[in-house]
Amino acid sequence: MKPVFEQTPRVQWESFHCEVVRGTSYNAAWHFHPEFQITLVIKSFGHRLVGDNIAPLQSGDLVLVGSNLPHVWQQEQTRREHSGHPVQAIIVRFLETFAGKDFLQIPEMDAVRQLLKRSARGLQVAGPTREIVAAKMQRLSIARGLERISGLLSVLDTLAHSRDLRPIASPGFVPVLESSDQDRMQRVCDYINTHLDAVIDRTQVAREAHLSEGAFSRFFKLRTGKTLPQYVNELRVGRACRLLVENEMKITDIALECGFTNLANFNRRFHEIVGLPPRDYRRQFQNRAA
Repeated sequence: MKPVFEQTPRVQWESFHCEVVRGTSYNAAWHFHPEFQITLVIKSFGHRLVGDNIAPLQSGDLVLVGSNLPHVWQQEQTRREHSGHPVQAIIVRFLETFAGKDFLQIPEMDAVRQLLKRSARGLQVAGPTREIVAAKMQRLSIARGLERISGLLSVLDTLAHSRDLRPIASPGFVPVLESSDQDRMQRVCDYINTHLDAVIDRTQVAREAHLSEGAFSRFFKLRTGKTLPQYVNELRVGRACRLLVENEMKITDIALECGFTNLANFNRRFHEIVGLPPRDYRRQFQNRAA
């Protein structure tokens, strides 16, 4: 199924929306919105869906979701408590322009700009950073006036300088550059994405990077942490995940659409990367997003 567009609630006096959720559920469908979103789960058990990733949801979970990245948080019905509020969370949604049209373009905001680019795949926050940001989110939820702006900027600054963040969705769901050599990597990524449904020849990809095959292999592994076949398979599986959840195409057709020449190889690669067969993934995702 396709995610639905959600209009973020915001009143006239606020530059961004901060919501404290207390109840029996998150009251949300599989959706997306132009705002970036930071969600701190204070109390909950269930599942979190971000892009093509399904993960267990538990207390303390902290995630930054990029603009227009489909997502939903779901409380597990069978684990609801008999009293009180089984769901407690703080959700902050903001546009890049929340502090002014050109504010993020000033030199001091460079790290935050890079953070927001990285959030295109969603970022899970762990380690000491999670504890620090969770405390700041608690204060932000009760802040007023200018203190709200400084509070959000403090959260973003902490996240921007942290090493405790890891991507959630696969590279294939939202393509992202992982190289400081952006022009060269941009050409490589553009070529791979354009030819993802066909045979991708290492020689041609190396030519796009203006490198010999050996130099390209070292260049690519250093900047992505993966070999070219590993990276291509992740992209293809990521595309397959999108097709599995957003339409009713036959799995065989999806395999061909994503560049796999036979169903057995597709099933094997999909299981290696996602952890379950394509059919089970579609069924599980649909059940969670319903």
